[in-house]
Amino acid sequence: MDDFLASMYIDNELDLDEKVQFVDKIHSEQPFYQDTRELLLQEKRLRMPVDMAMLPDRPPVPEAKQRWLRRLIRPVAYATAGFAFAALLLFVSFSPPAPAPQVNRFVIYEPSARQVELAGSFTGWQRRPLQPVGNSGYWEVQLKVPSGEHRFAYILDGDRQMADPTLPGRERDDFGGENSILTVEGQV
Repeated sequence: MDDFLASMYIDNELDLDEKVQFVDKIHSEQPFYQDTRELLLQEKRLRMPVDMAMLPDRPPVPEAKQRWLRRLIRPVAYATAGFAFAALLLFVSFSPPAPAPQVNRFVIYEPSARQVELAGSFTGWQRRPLQPVGNSGYWEVQLKVPSGEHRFAYILDGDRQMADPTLPGRERDDFGGENSILTVEGQV
């Protein structure tokens, strides 16, 4: 905040009340006064015109040894960059396209539930609500799921976790619950 206030003062972006606050702060805190004074002096130096007489007419010429070294290293650097670029082109042009996420339909029969959600590795373990299918007791949601192996579970009425009863693959989680294992094959 102090640096911001000093910067605003230097750039003349304070209203009168803020300027009073700034002056009061300078008088009450010696370190703030010193920092602000240094910033003002630096700003003054930056705004001074450049003395062209202090600059050389042309850049200094490197010594012969440095020129020889540059002539030797420059082609090697260009060749290395060229090979790296060629390798990158080969890698990019021959890598197979990533499979598109597939839309999966998740359905569960829970007629006594008032609310059903799904959370899994493909949702970042964020809960996604399922919608009731009429008054049938079924709940459903369609989600995009990338290819690979995923874990998920249903959450009933906000606190009861349940694995998908239609999937045989299951795994215990670190919290004493059970997650279903879903494998999605990639399509190109």
